[in-house]
Amino acid sequence: MADGARDKDGSKNPASSEAAFSARLKSLGAKLDQVERRKPEVRESPQSGSDPSAMARGFRLSAELVAGVLVGAVIGWLLDRLLGLSPWGMIVFVLLGFVAGVLNVMRAAGVLAPSKLPGGGADKT
Repeated sequence: MADGARDKDGSKNPASSEAAFSARLKSLGAKLDQVERRKPEVRESPQSGSDPSAMARGFRLSAELVAGVLVGAVIGWLLDRLLGLSPWGMIVFVLLGFVAGVLNVMRAAGVLAPSKLPGGGADKT
């Protein structure tokens, strides 16, 4: 419907256009009610959307892995400089750092049980 709709005699009739609009609006409302009644009720799952605690956990797990690799790289670099082992210290300790990082991530995620060594956080019996 155009804004400048006119009747047959050329004059604007806002009452008839408002009545037609009102009728179409009621018809649309009735159709929407029918569609809403047909749809099964969908419950929002607790994991949908962004969960700040899940995001924090993801950042913590990624920081655990990166920190392990970086600490291993620094130790390997220092050993290479001090002992002249050239690439071998760095290679070995980057790999050890990666393994330590993966173990820390698995412990933090609850996949792996905490260490049972004294001071490892496990119950002492």
